[in-house]
Amino acid sequence: MAIQAITKSFDIGDGRIVTLETGKLAKQADGSVVVKMGDTMLLATIVTKKEAADNVDFLPLSVDYQEKYAATGRFPGGFFKREARPSEYEILVSRLVDRALRPLFPDDYHAETQVLITLISTEKDVLPDALACLAASSAIAVSDIPFNGPISEVRVARIDGKFCINPGIAELPNADIDIMVAASMENIMMVEGEMKEISENDMLEAIKFAHDAIKIQCKAQTEFANLVEASKTKRTYCHEVNDFDFKAQIRQATYEKVYNAAKSGNADKHARHDAFAAIKQEFIDSLPEEEQIAKKALISKY
Repeated sequence: MAIQAITKSFDIGDGRIVTLETGKLAKQADGSVVVKMGDTMLLATIVTKKEAADNVDFLPLSVDYQEKYAATGRFPGGFFKREARPSEYEILVSRLVDRALRPLFPDDYHAETQVLITLISTEKDVLPDALACLAASSAIAVSDIPFNGPISEVRVARIDGKFCINPGIAELPNADIDIMVAASMENIMMVEGEMKEISENDMLEAIKFAHDAIKIQCKAQTEFANLVEASKTKRTYCHEVNDFDFKAQIRQATYEKVYNAAKSGNADKHARHDAFAAIKQEFIDSLPEEEQIAKKALISKY
């Protein structure tokens, strides 16, 4: 029986077509998507544990971007005949994606999570870093993992006074603006890049141009995810214990004191720290000893 892939194609805004595909590769991952634009292909997968590890109160997320030698039709030569450690470029692309994805996982989601983006093939004049975040977000979108997305990233360059999305390598030397922008449908998540001296209005125009292109990609991801049955019901989880009545009690007892200490205008950082610590200790001392022990972690958190 032939494997039936689910695909979604869309125009990025300048006639170039991007295709999202799932259901063929990495089927054991929680979510996997192949992104194609011309001869450039990236495979993104996401895998996460069902439960969080003990005493973990953060999201253990790792994002890795890899470019295989085979993507350009080569294989490693010399003494080592296998893939080497990540290059500086691969590490930087991983960080670009990480910074955009990390804030959009739920605050109380603490399961170990890995996002892996692999460049399968590439064209000589295409920069795949602009497609990496789209691939990662799409993989999350087709999974049952809770995520406040979708998001995407694009590169915006201004060449001869005209803005363009995801320009080729040969065009970039002529650009006076070269930035990477990550965003959701509603919000800008990250801006990074370089440019010559420009006005504030030029910068805002570049970001708006990028956001308009990202909205197209986010809409395509939403429509793509609706075609995948697994994405329609997100998994339930309970990775931390909350006591909102106790949180309100802490706020009522300490907010004014913390606010007054913060606005005191004391330039001594250590003095401010000592003032906050004294307020915290005063609240702890007001609790019964049993409650101090039982709610020690919640006191530090709230």
